[in-house]
Amino acid sequence: MINKKQIAFAHDVLAALLSFGLAYYLRIGSDAFDSYGHTIIVCSLIFTPIAAASFSVFGLYRGIWRYASLSDLEGILKAVTAAVAVFALAMVVLTRFESIPRSVPIIQWLLLTMMLSGSRLAIRLRKDRRLRQFAAKQDDRRIPVLLIGANNPGELFIRAVQGNMHAPYRVVAVLDNQPGLAGRQIRGVPIYDASSNLPGILERLAQRGEQPQRLVLTDPRQTGGISLHCLVDLAEASGLTLSRLPSLEELREAGGPELTELRQVALEDLLGRPQVALNIDAMRGLISGRRVLITGSGGTIGMELTRQIARFGPAELTLVDSSEFNLYSIHLEVRETWPTLSCQPVLCDVRNRDRVFATVRGCRPDLVFHAAALKHVPLVEMNPGEGALTNVVGTRNVADAARAIQAQAMVLISTDKAVNPTSIMGATKHLAEQYCQALDLAGVGAEAGAVAGDGDQADRPSGQAPARETRFIVVRFGNVLGSSGSVLPLFQRQLARGGPLTVTHPEIRRYFMLVNEAVRLVLHASAYAAESQVERGHVLVLDMGEPVRILDMARQLIQLSGLAPNDDIKIVFTGLRPGEKLNEELFGATEVPRKTGAAGVMATVPPPVTLAMLNRVFDELAEAAARGDADGVRRILLPSPTAQPRGEEAAAEPERKAQ
Repeated sequence: MINKKQIAFAHDVLAALLSFGLAYYLRIGSDAFDSYGHTIIVCSLIFTPIAAASFSVFGLYRGIWRYASLSDLEGILKAVTAAVAVFALAMVVLTRFESIPRSVPIIQWLLLTMMLSGSRLAIRLRKDRRLRQFAAKQDDRRIPVLLIGANNPGELFIRAVQGNMHAPYRVVAVLDNQPGLAGRQIRGVPIYDASSNLPGILERLAQRGEQPQRLVLTDPRQTGGISLHCLVDLAEASGLTLSRLPSLEELREAGGPELTELRQVALEDLLGRPQVALNIDAMRGLISGRRVLITGSGGTIGMELTRQIARFGPAELTLVDSSEFNLYSIHLEVRETWPTLSCQPVLCDVRNRDRVFATVRGCRPDLVFHAAALKHVPLVEMNPGEGALTNVVGTRNVADAARAIQAQAMVLISTDKAVNPTSIMGATKHLAEQYCQALDLAGVGAEAGAVAGDGDQADRPSGQAPARETRFIVVRFGNVLGSSGSVLPLFQRQLARGGPLTVTHPEIRRYFMLVNEAVRLVLHASAYAAESQVERGHVLVLDMGEPVRILDMARQLIQLSGLAPNDDIKIVFTGLRPGEKLNEELFGATEVPRKTGAAGVMATVPPPVTLAMLNRVFDELAEAAARGDADGVRRILLPSPTAQPRGEEAAAEPERKAQ
């Protein structure tokens, strides 16, 4: 049975057979066939197999004619050019071009290109005409949409709905305020200036019988110069649904959505954060082929760290967590997604020094990512001893163990609450930062060896310095949107119950970042620090953009659910909780932000504190926490409501004595 490829090939071979004679006729005129008939026949028979071979070599039959595009035209140009060039060379060798005018190959090239591309274009136009006729009949049943953003994703969406007979949408207009776009079109769809009166544009479309029922964001990060918050308000005021196109990541997923399958705009889309150019090669170079240990691997940050690190092909991955279920969940995910990766789950509480040292000695990681922490501010405020043991003593245990086995680097995941802390949680993370900074500054000095603990001596002879200086990298950032214990899951649960949504203060603001974005930047920053050997003692701070008002988040979440704030769902103010700030900070009063060579990452140098002083504070904390002295823990961490955290107080002690 003859298939369509064979028909297409026969068509092209026939065109090649006729092309030389037609070119000769156009060059010589009506006498061409009478005077040069033998030459035309012989040359046509020579050219045709050359052309047939060229068509096959350049893959002209891989595409489908009714979907012909510029890539098909490119293939035709290459195939025809090669065929004519080989034929001309053959004629030079055989006849020295004595009976063939030199312009004939050029004319033949033009003719054959037109014949091959013209037939494909005719079929494509016929298909498109049928599609437009069908779409015109279906328009009454299609949902009219207004695209926000004249960009590549928008063009792809328009092409997709116009080329799909069964697409549920039709695009009636595009909004964008980029200069020079207003009044132009994308595939026949008009573009309107988004900076003009948006309600007026909707009214004009309605008068033409094209009243949109949905606003569709082509890309939440490229909104044609329109504020996302304005779009939320416009959608609410106009009774429209606000949707977005599926992201590239969603389209890449196995069994992911079609381009024409719209997505609900989520609150995280409204962050409007620009994409950061990440050094993927440096990140892969940091992880690939190395042994990696992750503490707190069952938490929000730890799980995402595990996923992203696993993609870069570590030699071995050790997952540490004190929660049996969380550890089981992430280990199962790794086994199912990366079955060939060597992955070891270890139930271990970072507060147990002996257990931490035994775990680290057993796997001897090159890299340690320390994400284990108690992070919920009110809970740690009510349980200060637990916060101190996990966040302070646990960090010391992990850091000392990493140094004892001469790991290449340990990365501490820190928080903006460590800056000028007013809460127990913030103060514990502040001390954790100071300890890692002090170890990084100490390098392989005698003082660093003195604090490494009993486990250090078990790993090398007394007095022998490690062969490799372990780097201690502190990465500080703000809140992770949607993490366990954060405000978004709380709002979503309250909304599901019918409200009210509780906000502590009308003006409270927080820095927010998506978990996958935060972890990518953590790896990006870590790779930069390890590769560039950034100065010791620096704290790396992720660029969090502008802080977000929590009240605005609550209102937008209600609006995105198709409800009206304070009419359908109430918002209630409950007052600031103990230890809670109105505004968080990324840098302390004495910390000077510095640009780094890594996009989206800044650096600063907090005032350092010696290891000896920090260890005295840590020992006091551990003793107070062990005997259940909550007030004692509070006094050590935050001596008074206006006092410095204990680390700075200890640092200032020698100076006061000298005076």
